[in-house]
Amino acid sequence: MSARVRAAVFVAVLAVVVLGVGGFVLTQAATQEERFSAPLAVPTTPLADVADVPRLVFRHTGVDDHYGLVAVVPLDDPGGPRAFTDVACDRVAASAGPTPVVSCLRAERGLVPRFDQVLLDPAWQETEQRPLRGIPSRTRLSPDGSLVSSTSFVSGHSYLQAGFSTVTEIHEVGGDSLGNLERFDLVVDGSTTTARDRNIWGVTFMDADTFYATAATGGRTYLVRGDLGARTLTAVRENAECPSLSPGGGQVAYKVAGARGRPDSHWTIGVLDLATGTERLLTQQRTSVDDQVEWLDDDTLLYGLPRPDEAGVTDVWSSDVDPDAEPRLLVADAWSPTVVRA
Repeated sequence: MSARVRAAVFVAVLAVVVLGVGGFVLTQAATQEERFSAPLAVPTTPLADVADVPRLVFRHTGVDDHYGLVAVVPLDDPGGPRAFTDVACDRVAASAGPTPVVSCLRAERGLVPRFDQVLLDPAWQETEQRPLRGIPSRTRLSPDGSLVSSTSFVSGHSYLQAGFSTVTEIHEVGGDSLGNLERFDLVVDGSTTTARDRNIWGVTFMDADTFYATAATGGRTYLVRGDLGARTLTAVRENAECPSLSPGGGQVAYKVAGARGRPDSHWTIGVLDLATGTERLLTQQRTSVDDQVEWLDDDTLLYGLPRPDEAGVTDVWSSDVDPDAEPRLLVADAWSPTVVRA
């Protein structure tokens, strides 16, 4: 195994640990290296072949020379050959336009670890770079590609860990920061709370002014609706984390802790109809889903799951939003899926 792959695997295992995915421990990083043998053959295709088609962009987690790099497959052949970039990310999001842009959160190994958010153009060239205040966690782009969010851990390593703290910011692409969302007014049950223990994470954009996110305060989590102009966050529903708006904007999916008698450490996907307020729980997904889900279309969700027997390796699964739907493997050796429809 090459030095680059060993380093990438170490960072990936660290990322899995700090995001609370799968319950791995740091000591497994070394044992994982010992289990690796020769690089695996991965069917590939040129990037030009997938540049202008509806596509899925994701982080490749196969244990080979492409480990950690962003890969692309067409939506009509998600299990087919992959087009690889030379960009390594821990989380990735992409938007087709009118301003095509990619957001990449990355952790760089070293005596003093470095965490960055970089933006890239359609040719996968960096256009902006900003330091993150902590370990990469979540990123999203607005539908028009004009705004980008980032969430990072500044203390604690997991959403399951007591006392964790996050920083979530929204920036104009090519422009200024719109601020740390913890400084927005948080309205719960009609009253503005002044609690100092608030945490905000997991932004999903409706448009260039309205977004949804998670707010936590007083030991509770809330789905909040954000207004950039008014700089407010208004609680919509309790016990909802890491929201993701459907392409049509009528539904939002999120994680629900302790649903239907399961322990609080188990997250079930919930889907809320914003017009009716009706929530559906996808209880056929029996594994806890610690991810900000993505929408393939208005009826299908995508999310990453760790392989229980391979530290640092993850797969992307899909599920219909029907509560009785059985999840299915969509893309092996993948993480952080983002759909580019145009």
